[in-house]
Amino acid sequence: MRTISLPRGRHRLHAMPTSAGYEIRHDEIYDWDGRKRGQTPFTVLQHTISGTGRLRYENRDYRLGAGDTLLVLVPHNHRYWLEKDARWEYFWISMNGEEALRIHRFILAAAGPVLRLQPETVDHLADCGLRLVREGTTPAKASAIAYEAAMTLYDDVFGSHAVAADRSAMQPVIDYINANIGEPLPVEALAKVSGLSRAHFSRVFAEVEGLPPAEFVLHQRMQKAAKLLAGAALLPVKEIAIMTGFEDANYFSKVFRRIYGINPTEFRTTGMYAAIRSGPNNGQRP
Repeated sequence: MRTISLPRGRHRLHAMPTSAGYEIRHDEIYDWDGRKRGQTPFTVLQHTISGTGRLRYENRDYRLGAGDTLLVLVPHNHRYWLEKDARWEYFWISMNGEEALRIHRFILAAAGPVLRLQPETVDHLADCGLRLVREGTTPAKASAIAYEAAMTLYDDVFGSHAVAADRSAMQPVIDYINANIGEPLPVEALAKVSGLSRAHFSRVFAEVEGLPPAEFVLHQRMQKAAKLLAGAALLPVKEIAIMTGFEDANYFSKVFRRIYGINPTEFRTTGMYAAIRSGPNNGQRP
């Protein structure tokens, strides 16, 4: 295969490949520093077929082997290179354009710079690279193929199988929230339960559950409070506030009114059981 290079910035398209190709590097100088490749933003998607490469990304080291896919943004604090006496076989697609950069930034934020993609995704990306080399002869054709590659990657990271896996991974967090609803539940503690970094956890949780972690916790507290108000007539409102994680009963009442449109005492006396069944947010699952 040969590489194809298209001028960066010449065509204002949403996704534009800057290069694509296939190479085998062996025992030679191969070293890219993301801070020394100019100021025009672009991304590099590079899949390892065989051999080994190295990546240092924001002070974290990775060893890339067969099946690993690298995704980086330029300019950025990263470096990837070939070690002495090593061999690295790979194909790559580089692109810029507002939409391509947006999608790739989203993927980087959620999954990091090293991806383990489904085999069919790798095949599709390889096909896109081959078509860029053979058929990407005009800006429009090249842009369409680049956008296809970007969305193929998006589907792998955020598609149905990925969401199902993330939902399963978030279940221990939800169980922890419900078991400790009367205790402080900072996002840092929830991220620790998940085993993810705070930023990564927050993004994945919001993607899976439809709400940021702190807002999800608040809605769980309100649902618990509504059930206690309806089913435990002898419990004072102040006690229910404490049991659901509110030290200040006045603040609890204010939040409850904001969610349900009525204060806790009125809720109890009017018997608004429909609100309990439907939950906050007009009956939609948080």
